Amino acid sequence: MSSMTRVGVVGAGRVGAVLAAALRAAGHEISAVAGESAASRTRIETLLPDVRVDKPTAVARSADLLLLTVPDDMLPNVVTMLAASGAIRAGQQVVHTSGKHGLAVLRPALEVGAEVLAMHPAMTFTGTDVDLDRLPGCVFGVTATERTWPLAVSLVGDLGGRLVRVEEEHRTLYHAGLAHGANHLVTLVSQAMDLLRASGADDPAGTLRPLLTAALDNALSYGDAALTGPIVRGDVETVRAHLVDLRATSPGTLESYVAMARATAERAVLDGRLLPIRAGKLAGVLDDAVADAVADGVADGVAHGAGRGATGRTGWAPRA
Repeated sequence: MSSMTRVGVVGAGRVGAVLAAALRAAGHEISAVAGESAASRTRIETLLPDVRVDKPTAVARSADLLLLTVPDDMLPNVVTMLAASGAIRAGQQVVHTSGKHGLAVLRPALEVGAEVLAMHPAMTFTGTDVDLDRLPGCVFGVTATERTWPLAVSLVGDLGGRLVRVEEEHRTLYHAGLAHGANHLVTLVSQAMDLLRASGADDPAGTLRPLLTAALDNALSYGDAALTGPIVRGDVETVRAHLVDLRATSPGTLESYVAMARATAERAVLDGRLLPIRAGKLAGVLDDAVADAVADGVADGVAHGAGRGATGRTGWAPRA
């Protein structure tokens, strides 16, 4: 981008407000921002003091670069509305931050002559100034035209990030990988803390932090080779004991445990660390636990969608 670009932001959520603040710090003018909720107004007041708050159409008309940071499902309607109203113009740069969407969603803007870019930050946001220190080094999944690739390089550079090119047809898969890793990790960790709390631990987060930090670092460095614990060792009786206590105290977590245990066993078999015969025994234990929980009326048998394998049960089965 030029040394100073007028940037308008539609959607002052956790992402939009933070990126706008970062661009402002990099020397760009935030011409206006749209945000209707009380939380959005608070973010604007905190992160973007003195920036004008206006309707989306007015924000779009005020900007040379329009940043759309609305939720995925809202984005198609927002783009269509802004283009149809004449708020998006030829030569304007229109950028969205959705992980799921690529350039196709911006077709209404492209058809009126705008330059389009999809640029998704692979980071979880709090919507506070804490995020500003996390942006340097953040990877942005970029889908661009030949014309807008230089814009992506410049814009991500201003944010202190790094680029990874994501082809249009792979956007949803890219986003699924991020969501599965980050969002489901939060659920997994929260469930683990609940179990530790129920066991009497007075600092569940402090108990888990060193273990989870090491596990995450090892997984990112070594992949499946980082697997440890009773599943990969084939410790059937340990897993059985886990399931008994989970069935009694946390049926919701029981279902998550079973689903992840199946996936873990399959990966351990595929890399040769768990013998299929042990995996079959584990599958039987997992099946029995879910069946018992269903009989109790405390679980819906989510793991039974796995398909019957070589063990004759609904558990793990080696792939062809």
